[in-house]
Amino acid sequence: MKKFFPIFILFFGILYNYTLACTTAVISGKYTPDGRSIIWKLRDSDEPKNSMRYFADGIYPYIGLVNSADIKGENVWAGANSAGFAIMNSASYNVNIGDATPLKDKEGIFMKLALQTCASLEDFEQLLETYPKPRGIAANFGVMDAKGGIAFYEVDHWKWTKFDANNPRIAPKGYIIRTNYSETGTNEEKRGSIRRQTAEKIFAEAAKKNKLNYRTVIQEFSRCFYHPVFGIDYRKKYETSRPETEFVVSDDFITRHSSVSTVVIQSIKPKEFPDMTTIWALIGYPATTVAMPLWLRGNENMPKILRYDAQAKNSPLNEYALEWKKACYPVNNPEGYHYLKMTQLVNPDKTGYIQLIEPLEKELFELTDEKLAVWRIKPPLTSEIEKYYEFLNSKVSDFYANNEIKK
Repeated sequence: MKKFFPIFILFFGILYNYTLACTTAVISGKYTPDGRSIIWKLRDSDEPKNSMRYFADGIYPYIGLVNSADIKGENVWAGANSAGFAIMNSASYNVNIGDATPLKDKEGIFMKLALQTCASLEDFEQLLETYPKPRGIAANFGVMDAKGGIAFYEVDHWKWTKFDANNPRIAPKGYIIRTNYSETGTNEEKRGSIRRQTAEKIFAEAAKKNKLNYRTVIQEFSRCFYHPVFGIDYRKKYETSRPETEFVVSDDFITRHSSVSTVVIQSIKPKEFPDMTTIWALIGYPATTVAMPLWLRGNENMPKILRYDAQAKNSPLNEYALEWKKACYPVNNPEGYHYLKMTQLVNPDKTGYIQLIEPLEKELFELTDEKLAVWRIKPPLTSEIEKYYEFLNSKVSDFYANNEIKK
């Protein structure tokens, strides 16, 4: 038993860390149709309950994605501030190899500090230089500012390396993708390699069609069920046919059981207003939640459906998404999380959750773009944004109330 116990703990630790994974990308505005840079984080975590929160505890106010259980808001997992600075991360498992430093898992604390204090990539680089070492960090940080700067930073306990998405030698197609390993790390422990294969494929296809825009990132990338080893796009397959089984193994999809939220942040352009940087928040399992826009100019009065609710101990939107997710993973045993009931998401009858959600989102995209066409020229009053938030809150709440869970 004494020999078995350490092995068990080691295995559990590996399994636990494996769930702390994400698929992320940065896209230069030089390569998007509208000239706006984008950062994308599809978050995988063992914390399924997420909320959006407004903070005014630093130099710059900011909005961040947080674990709902983090009542004090000590960690932020993606967000943007009033200066138009935005940040997100993916965990990296092939750096700090062999380093005995016990300090670790400080990425959320570090991103909170960056949002509190940084207005530019240069500020962020200064923070990296001055932050106490060892940092307790093993991550790829996607960072964007209001001046058009956009890059990935691979960061470990002691050093950092910048990958500039505006540099054609580094990002010839204008985008950089990271899953759960770093290019500056060792060749071992390249976790997320299959997800990265998928991401590289779908990004390349979208770039050829000039479709690297926020809508594509939300609806096609964040709800991707392609498997590169089998060469099968299960979303397309189940939308158009009725395979022998309703279930697929979802472990290596970009969107899988451990996917808990998505954040897509779209920058401003020159002469626009930094606090009108647009945060598209998909709170909850990406295939069962609805994308909603947020801006710093709206202050703390964001839609209630995205904010922490004390009674639910979660955000209401996340609760809706989790209820729908249960029907997508109905196998009730310890191994059931491997098996996604694909017909709950898409089917030839067009009654799948994704098929219900995306028409609503397209309506919201159109309405939001219409408003932004005006607001980016003449900044809106806070009351205008609050009124739009109220509309969005009612629209999305009514959507879930009017669509029962299908089993």
